[in-house]
Amino acid sequence: MALTLHAQDSTAALDAELATWVAGELAQGITQRGRASLVVSGGRTPLGLFHLLRDKPLDWSRVTITLADERWVDNTHADSNEKLVRENLLVGGAAAATFIPLKFDAADPVAGAARASEAMRAVPDAFDVVILGMGEDGHTASLFPDSPQLAAGLLDATGEACLATENATKAPRWRITLTAPRLAHARNIALHVTGAQKWQLLGEVLAGQDAFRFPIRFAFNQSEVSSHVFWCR
Repeated sequence: MALTLHAQDSTAALDAELATWVAGELAQGITQRGRASLVVSGGRTPLGLFHLLRDKPLDWSRVTITLADERWVDNTHADSNEKLVRENLLVGGAAAATFIPLKFDAADPVAGAARASEAMRAVPDAFDVVILGMGEDGHTASLFPDSPQLAAGLLDATGEACLATENATKAPRWRITLTAPRLAHARNIALHVTGAQKWQLLGEVLAGQDAFRFPIRFAFNQSEVSSHVFWCR
């Protein structure tokens, strides 16, 4: 496992470093392959990153952005990751990027995941950058330790990019997530976390291999993808 740690003394400095790094990887993808792709996560942690990244002088029309996961809610709902990204990242020049949502009109989450998987075929190659978060239980995207669909999300053999998952501890209960194999089909994976508690948890994550206990471990239990941790107190 090749792991690079990027540590800063403040969230502002961390967001600035991560935004510059992501923009550099996207620019390289555009130069080398004509297009670049980025997977982002929801929540409050990436908001500062989004506000800095959207102002980077990239050819955003050649960038495709999607989500690591999405809650099974309408895209106007306060809990929608799509809403978060549209309002905070797809602004100004970055509005020219192609956005692939994970929530589609469907009868149920399983059917919705099938539609999301179909949409993800627009990005057949490895993602240039995948940015993940980590919950206090070691979950990432919507791969939860207590989810009945965790094995399918970590080890899915169907080849489909997306999966409907449920959990007992977080609302909304149903989510659509990219599977671990699809997230790992990337050139770079970056874990973006802050705080001493997450630092301690990261130590536990890196000390073992069992991804069923801490699903985020899938990002580090491989040697094919460049893995990065961006952290500050």
